[in-house]
Amino acid sequence: MNVAVIGAGTMGNGIAHVFAQFGHQVLLIDVAQERLNMALATIEKNLQRQADKGVLPAEEIPLVLQRIQTSTEYKEHLLEPCALVVEAATENTVLKTEIFRSLDSLCKPSCILATNTSSISITQIAAATKRPDKVIGMHFMNPVPVMKLVEVIRGYSTSDDTCRFIMETARSLGKTPVEVRDMPGFVANKILMPMINEAIITLWEGTAGVEEIDTVMKLGMAHPMGPLQLADFIGLDVCLAILRVLHEGFGNPKYAPCPLLVNMVTAGKLGVKSGEGFYIYTPGSKELKVSPSFHK
Repeated sequence: MNVAVIGAGTMGNGIAHVFAQFGHQVLLIDVAQERLNMALATIEKNLQRQADKGVLPAEEIPLVLQRIQTSTEYKEHLLEPCALVVEAATENTVLKTEIFRSLDSLCKPSCILATNTSSISITQIAAATKRPDKVIGMHFMNPVPVMKLVEVIRGYSTSDDTCRFIMETARSLGKTPVEVRDMPGFVANKILMPMINEAIITLWEGTAGVEEIDTVMKLGMAHPMGPLQLADFIGLDVCLAILRVLHEGFGNPKYAPCPLLVNMVTAGKLGVKSGEGFYIYTPGSKELKVSPSFHK
């Protein structure tokens, strides 16, 4: 199957990786050539990691990479062969709506348009197209090559055939799809983001420090990663965007983002991607150090 992936960031390159690994021809599109180059380097590194762990034969690596084509432009002749497009751009409603409007005009009528959105209404995105029955949410988890879950979200007009196709496609990628309703945050982030926000509030109120909060959740609740470290990993800007979608969508003050989170995003402290969030991240180092901003 020919698949296009829109956006070469963390999620986009992971989605491209998985589709190519399972034999699909992938067109990876991003407006910046630099991001495409970084995406290919990341995919190659992650494939090598899989080979080192015995998950993937080493001789498969060049074959997987050969299945990935890149482009900085939406080209009708490139998109025309695609049976599926998965959008993985920034979590921004206006941007996603514009992308889907363009895809609708460029892709063949039978092409299914999926979005990797983690919180935005599928129905709202589908309304920008003339094929709402073929628009669906396909929310992969990060890191995509490792995590098994895919949330499959039906919009108001998503057809049974479209949903069935995406469920089967997810299973063919070695994933476990779970169908959920089109509500703000769906299931994963409707539960996860309030927990992360509460951890940030707990830090903001001075109840405990960064390491203490994460240790309680790791050792007391058997979480593999503490909520503050997880927020850094997801991206504090992404966490804030999802909380705002939840807050606006439900009109419930329990989803209001903590002022500390808002201030950190405003200051450019976004977590792993910026090198600093609740922790400091040094390239090549696995040592976890609390940001000086939170030292007692």
